[in-house]
Amino acid sequence: MQRSGLARRAVIVHQGADLRPGEDWLAEEAPVELRYNGASFAVMMATPADLEDFAYGFSLTEGRVARAEDIRGIVIHEQLEGYVVDVDAAEVEGVDEDSARLLPGRSGCGLCGSRHLEDVLRPLAQVPEGPLLEPHALERALEALSPHQQLNSHTGAVHAAAWATPAGDILHVREDVGRHNALDKLLGALSRGSVDLRSGFVLVTSRASYEMVTKAASLGVGVLAAISAPTALAVTLAQSCRLTLTGFVRPGRHVVYSHPQRLSGMAEAPRP
Repeated sequence: MQRSGLARRAVIVHQGADLRPGEDWLAEEAPVELRYNGASFAVMMATPADLEDFAYGFSLTEGRVARAEDIRGIVIHEQLEGYVVDVDAAEVEGVDEDSARLLPGRSGCGLCGSRHLEDVLRPLAQVPEGPLLEPHALERALEALSPHQQLNSHTGAVHAAAWATPAGDILHVREDVGRHNALDKLLGALSRGSVDLRSGFVLVTSRASYEMVTKAASLGVGVLAAISAPTALAVTLAQSCRLTLTGFVRPGRHVVYSHPQRLSGMAEAPRP
């Protein structure tokens, strides 16, 4: 099943002294229930496009599977209330079957409904070094991103997560009303395609909150670049797991918050 993630609605346009009827494209937002081997685990508010990628990414970043090959099949059911994504997956040793989220995850929150503190602030493995980004790679990726944001070009309401080469060439983009969902969709698509997640970097059109760092680092992504700001906890986590975190990515400027060694020209940079 593949949906566009777009809906058209009647509107009234007020411009100056004029009122006129019209139509507008809107981003779809719907409850998406994820089930593992028949058992409900979480309900997330998401854009119902690229849901198989979302299921793969969410399963990996939440530790429901250890690798993409552990997912044996996915069946998506559209219902009146939303969508049910049934994931047939190999059991992962150590997974707490009672840790299902008790509350739905809102589109702006990646970990709503987690029952335990340790489910949120779980320890992260050290991120591999990976390649050195070429000069101006972040700026090049930023400039190239807009044409890839098809949903946002219609609605202006969704986030994007992009995968780029060390030179800044964008290879994959996924979009969603939730920034963490967009990242899960991207990571899911990359994992399904057996992409080496040490071979490039992620650019997101959002702030870099702690769950964005957690999701990226959990799959070995070495560089996470955000158009907006990080949170203090995101910086602390990035420093602890050796992830390179940058924020406020703009033409000709960005701010480096942790581990600058993966960015060209940063070896001699002054340390704060």
